[in-house]
Amino acid sequence: MNNWILSVLAGVGACLAIGLLSVLDSTFSDVALLMAPFGASAVLVFGIPGSPLAQPKNVILGHLITSFVGVIFFQYVGVSPLTLAIATGIAVSAMLLTNTTHPPAGANPMLIMLSGQGWDFLITPVLIGAIAIVLVGQGMQRLVKQWVRL
Repeated sequence: MNNWILSVLAGVGACLAIGLLSVLDSTFSDVALLMAPFGASAVLVFGIPGSPLAQPKNVILGHLITSFVGVIFFQYVGVSPLTLAIATGIAVSAMLLTNTTHPPAGANPMLIMLSGQGWDFLITPVLIGAIAIVLVGQGMQRLVKQWVRL
């Protein structure tokens, strides 16, 4: 399959994943399902799905681990230029040590600390959103494989 078709399909997949989260986010006003790092996750999951950085474990656990660091710092350490830097560094190290590196997740500690998020943020949008992106990504990969066989 040529690069043009794969590029369009990657865009369609990203559109579907972010569109799904967006519609659900606006439908359930008390539940947040969107965050900016998911846009970068969509680039990896749909654009280069074979990358180690785009694997389900990396997407889900990378977002979850770094978000956990962000919430810990916001709740117990505080927010300052120094703590933003330390939290980001710890999050990067944690992903590397757990073999769950997902570059978009590196933004999570800053996002969480600067916007003042609590423990519920780990479930929505982080966990549910990351799982949704992974599931749409796997569905798109299956469709592409079916299309290649035709």
